[in-house]
Amino acid sequence: MKIASFNVNSINARLPRILEWFESAKPDVAVLQEIKCVDEKFPALEFEDRGYNVEVHGQKTYNGVALLSKHPVEDVVKGLPGDKDDEQARYIEALVTPDDAEPVRVGGLYLPNGNPAPGPKYDYKLKWMKRLKKHAQKLLENEEAFVLTGDYNVIPQEEDAHDPKAWIGDALFLPETRAAFREIVNLGLTDAIRQAHPRAACFTFWDYQRGAWEKDNGIRIDHLLLSPQAADRFKDAGIDRKERGKEKPSDHVPAWVELS
Repeated sequence: MKIASFNVNSINARLPRILEWFESAKPDVAVLQEIKCVDEKFPALEFEDRGYNVEVHGQKTYNGVALLSKHPVEDVVKGLPGDKDDEQARYIEALVTPDDAEPVRVGGLYLPNGNPAPGPKYDYKLKWMKRLKKHAQKLLENEEAFVLTGDYNVIPQEEDAHDPKAWIGDALFLPETRAAFREIVNLGLTDAIRQAHPRAACFTFWDYQRGAWEKDNGIRIDHLLLSPQAADRFKDAGIDRKERGKEKPSDHVPAWVELS
């Protein structure tokens, strides 16, 4: 069972590239971030024609997430629990049940960037991370296989950046951000990419500016965190780096995990 995450940076602006990736990668489940459209503008038919069930939590111009599954989905959650007044579309979750395997709960998230920091946007980021930790704790109590995946906007360690010094003072790399991420992982979750590639760079984002892609000046901010029950089924994980080198790409590349 292949579960993937892809920050597409506008689904309609990059639809040909995204559909190419779906055709080649063939994920069983994919969560998309920054779709940048309301639900009605999401090109659901393109994915339904390819055999996917489509769930969308959209927002005009900004943010927006979607969950696409080859298998039946139920118990769909739109919006991260814990703040009924939060209007930003940043979280979607569903229980996915393949015909020949145990169910897996998949949560797709687009964690706030937080810049400039300090400031209101950074405060929102840290509060959002606290809510995510609480939600992960509740999911762990159910003792089920789950994957929390998406664009976390967190650089966990120095080795997750080509030039760590360039990110000092950035909300993605501040000590408080990294500590909040560690708190989530330390609940008992497994970083799938590091499980498969303990020391490799595995960058998932290259800025459009300053020749970042050509210089391989990237960072790893897209993560797949596995519950113990999902980690027991771990087979492999990776990133589809080649997608960044295509025409009119997203500034992120897909990250994925395979579970038995």
